[in-house]
Amino acid sequence: MARKEGVYRREDSRYWWINATLPNGQRIRQSAGTESREDAEALLAKLKLDAYRGHHFGIKPQRSWQEAAVRYLELKRNLRSFTTTQRILRLLDPYLGSLMLNHITGDVVWLVIQGELKRGLKPATVNRSLSWLRAVLRMARDDWQWLDTIPKIRLLAGEVERDRWLTRAEADRLIACCAPHTAALVRYALATGCRASEITGLQWDRVDLARKTAWLNLTKNGTPRGVPLNVDAVEVLSEQLGKHPRYCFTHRGQPIRWELTNSAWHTALKRAGIKDFRFHDLRHTWASWHRQAGTSCDELKDLGGWKSRQMVDRYAKFATENLMVAASRIETARGVNVT
Repeated sequence: MARKEGVYRREDSRYWWINATLPNGQRIRQSAGTESREDAEALLAKLKLDAYRGHHFGIKPQRSWQEAAVRYLELKRNLRSFTTTQRILRLLDPYLGSLMLNHITGDVVWLVIQGELKRGLKPATVNRSLSWLRAVLRMARDDWQWLDTIPKIRLLAGEVERDRWLTRAEADRLIACCAPHTAALVRYALATGCRASEITGLQWDRVDLARKTAWLNLTKNGTPRGVPLNVDAVEVLSEQLGKHPRYCFTHRGQPIRWELTNSAWHTALKRAGIKDFRFHDLRHTWASWHRQAGTSCDELKDLGGWKSRQMVDRYAKFATENLMVAASRIETARGVNVT
């Protein structure tokens, strides 16, 4: 027997359910998520009204920020950066949690900025939140067609770009002061430029020492990539052979699953006389060394797995060979008469 359209009860659920054909022809059968019949009927009426407006007048139904955030998280669940994304979206919830997407205007974005700055956060930290806010809104507009327009979100000026890297002598001191398992991680990071999670998660079935290549399937930006292994990287991996059947880098026979910037890391830095240095800065060091050695920005982009040149151009300052001819044009020895 066919079930009548409207709201109804199910024996296996404490909520009211909806069974209806909307004005646009769409058939829905779903939980109303409420124990109140009146609320369930109100939800059904709203669904019908939104469908009618969309079908006859082209008016898109209103969607909430929370709906967009949940869908965005579902799409990003398999990325390494998922935890960070989840944390930042939670921080935005006090500002946006009660709003519909079409109510997020430039004024609302300004309230987010002011609220975060009043908490004492630096522009760089506020910009992280703005970047995620912009990403969710763009996806709601471009991919899901939930919106026709979104506010233009500009990042704050005054963000200081981190420029911290080690000299060869400093790197040697750090390696000497680290415990053996940490020293191996540092040496591999300096040889390949891989991120901490890409190193600790590396497995033997994704390494070919004969071909001098490692393959990363879980990266920060979600794009698998191959990593060419130079002599230094091959040497580090060869030293790890036989220590664990699955993972390349371990400690006391177990995979490394903790945050690398821990007390042991800070102790090693103190012994080496190195201040204000994070494990991720080893990647900056690797990139800086490459540019100083003459590696082009395009080559560095592919080596590091960056999707755009923007992140690589920050290291352009370390290679000045291409400017030497221009710099020499006003040398005193040339007797140039500058008017």
